[in-house]
Amino acid sequence: MTYLDFAASTPMTRQAIDTYAEVATKIYGNPSSLHDAGGQAASAVAWARGVIARKLAVHPDGVIFTGSGTEANIVAILSLARREKRGRHIITSMAEHTSVHAAMNTLEREGFEVTRLPLTTGGVIDVDTLKQAIRPDTTLISIQHVNSEIGTIQPISKIAQLAKDYGILYHVDCVQSFCKLDVANFVQFADAISISAHKVGGPKGCGAVYLNPFVRVMPIFPGVTHERGLRGGTLDTPALVAFGVAVEQHTYDADKQWQLREKLLHMLPGKAFQVIEGQAVDQLPNIVGICKTGMEGQLVMLKLNEQNFHISTGSACDINSASGTKAILAMGKTITEARQFFRISFGGDTVMDEVVLCGEVLRNLYTD
Repeated sequence: MTYLDFAASTPMTRQAIDTYAEVATKIYGNPSSLHDAGGQAASAVAWARGVIARKLAVHPDGVIFTGSGTEANIVAILSLARREKRGRHIITSMAEHTSVHAAMNTLEREGFEVTRLPLTTGGVIDVDTLKQAIRPDTTLISIQHVNSEIGTIQPISKIAQLAKDYGILYHVDCVQSFCKLDVANFVQFADAISISAHKVGGPKGCGAVYLNPFVRVMPIFPGVTHERGLRGGTLDTPALVAFGVAVEQHTYDADKQWQLREKLLHMLPGKAFQVIEGQAVDQLPNIVGICKTGMEGQLVMLKLNEQNFHISTGSACDINSASGTKAILAMGKTITEARQFFRISFGGDTVMDEVVLCGEVLRNLYTD
């Protein structure tokens, strides 16, 4: 098996697995309990919270653990928007993760107005267009850091500064960029940041959201007592500690990822394959979005699967969508082009031989 779908999920690292097993065996108390077993679990959770906070360069009090990146996005958006300090207008993009759209749809049913911006032909948000969309009643901006389908890097620093200048709350989905790109140039202007464990070698069912502790928000589950009253339920201590271990050990070799990307693209006939990407400075190299002329992406995925190469047709959360990926449509592509889309994404353990073999299988589709 050759796994090339790391943007969907990564395998847990050996260290994270061993840590999970050890903590589950030895630290089984409830972190909220007042006895020593509970205190031991609380200390383990505090350690994991500190690891996440240091990686994000934020205060640990702002780190709220969730059950996923999806939940992190929903908790952040609903909690910030329902605060309604300025009004009931929100700006986001057409290419956000499904969970962001789900939160926006919920807010629209509550009477909020949502402006969804398209992407440029280079796959990024035009900051001037975003600025023009700001109104006196704009209360929240939610724009992702890296698009999960095509890997384009959004101009987050400029957007965050713009939100700060206008006094607008800002949420950024960093699920794909966490531990890969530096957040130092915008984190001081962000009111919420969403991340996920299983994208960096940690366990599934575990994520976190940073919510600025100096911003008073409206909890989506009033009355709960865990996680600053923002998310109820007993914390999964083994998963959180394994998350922290994965974060501490995660490395991202951008040079290697560029080499893998360039090799794959060099092997694909230009007449048959169209690469959907941004400028190099705006591109995360390990996510490769491609359209196969005359063939739906789902068929490409199935043909590669027959050869034991595992890729995707976009975000796993959109797998049942019949209209293709949101990013392609947001760039002005047609439905037909969107349905021809597939995604290959590399991980830290991906080697050149795997990419070459995958390229040969794809190239053979051109002659089929």
